[in-house]
This record gives sequence, C-alpha cells and structure tokens, in this order.
Amino acid sequence: MVRIISYKARQREDGTTFCALEVQGGIEMVLSQKTNQYYATAKKTFISSTFDEETCKALIGTELHGNVQKEECEPYEYVIKETGESIIMQHRFVYIPESIVPSSSIKANRASSDNFEADLENFSTNGKYDHVLAD
Repeated sequence: MVRIISYKARQREDGTTFCALEVQGGIEMVLSQKTNQYYATAKKTFISSTFDEETCKALIGTELHGNVQKEECEPYEYVIKETGESIIMQHRFVYIPESIVPSSSIKANRASSDNFEADLENFSTNGKYDHVLAD
C-alpha cells in the first residue's frame, strides 16, 4: 500500500499546468553505511494526474494498492538539498499498481475481486467530483 501525502503543481513545456500526486510507501528499516545503525525511511515518488488542486488536497491521506519500487534509468545529476552536494543517480522510484506487482509480494489472504464490475456512470470524466441529485 502507498499513501498520497502531498501534491505539486507542475508546468508542461507548453506552459499549461497539471498536478502530480506525491505517494509514499510503507516504513522500511535501512542500515546506515556510515554509522552502522538502522534508520527508518520510506520510498516516495510522484504520479501525474488530471486532477485540479482542490481535488488533490482532498485526496491527501488516500491509500492506493501497490508499491513504490526502485527502477534503473539513464544517469542524471541530483543535488542533495541539505548539503548542496551534486551526485550522479542511476535509478528513480516509480509507483507500481498492485495488479502489476508480482504475486509473491502480495498478501496471500487478499480478498478476490474477480467478480467486481464498476458502474462507470458513477465516475467523473473530468477529474472533478460533481454531486448530482436525482430528480
């Protein structure tokens, strides 16, 4: 499971803006190479969205099925904010929905949803929730 913890408004090359949701995986204990002591951390990444800022604010705290995983990529320069040090990174973190996560990493006792079918008329087509009362 991952949790939406924040969002960030970003700008496309054409000048228009969109919102990216920041998601964070569960807590992990990592052994420090410098101090040989464990510290708690969590993997984070951003997911592009079609939502406006109001919707993104309302989504903070929502949990999604899946994981944040490390993915190899082309080398790029990264500046550590706290120290100003520039390093070369060769990985990034990406969100992987549960349906793509290997079955060995999914809980065996998970309830089956094979017979679930959504009524698409109940979902927004523009990324905004508009409550409509039936006549």
